[in-house]
Amino acid sequence: MESTLQIQNLKCGGCAHTITTRLENLEGINTVNVDNASHTVSFNYNEAQQLDAAITLLSTLGYPVEGASNPLTKKAKSFVSCAVGRLNS
Repeated sequence: MESTLQIQNLKCGGCAHTITTRLENLEGINTVNVDNASHTVSFNYNEAQQLDAAITLLSTLGYPVEGASNPLTKKAKSFVSCAVGRLNS
């Protein structure tokens, strides 16, 4: 199955690199594509719990799905994830 999620706090290629790398490490998640312009992440998954795991991971990294709570702590985490992504790309 394929899913496209609208996410918050997506700023740059560093963010995209972190999101892609971390999602691809989840079992059953593949073909990850992050689009900075539309603030979306698309990927394929096999089972509903893998989609839930991806959404949880995105939130943990600081990129909650659109409409989810986005407190200052999530925004701060996204800056850290962004910096890590820039260093590792």
